Amino acid sequence: MKQNHPPSLNQFEALARTAFEAIPDELRNRVENVVFRIEDFPDAETEREMDLESPFDLLGLYRGVPLGDKSIQDTPMDVDMIFLYRRPILDYWCETGEDLAHVIRHVLIHEIGHHFGLSDDDMERIEIQT
Repeated sequence: MKQNHPPSLNQFEALARTAFEAIPDELRNRVENVVFRIEDFPDAETEREMDLESPFDLLGLYRGVPLGDKSIQDTPMDVDMIFLYRRPILDYWCETGEDLAHVIRHVLIHEIGHHFGLSDDDMERIEIQT
């Protein structure tokens, strides 16, 4: 879907949902317990933790314990979450002129890759294959 103007939050969520549905089943089926959130910006605590110069510096974030690091003996401390930050993604979209759906898909795959503990090369291969 070619966008010429910034999507509303609902439209952005629909784009993210479409991007998620296009991810290979073997990945998508294993993120069923991950909560996805769309926020305009990272919160102040995240900005401090990530040492961001600007809230526009972070497009997405995975918060949780990667699957490969989890143990059945661990007590779950919190729900795994993937955040997509709408305003920084829109800013990136405006700066680059890339297709917005492609940008959202790229960020989503990257954050899902962190959930799986994948390397950047692994994530790039997934993006190319899908």
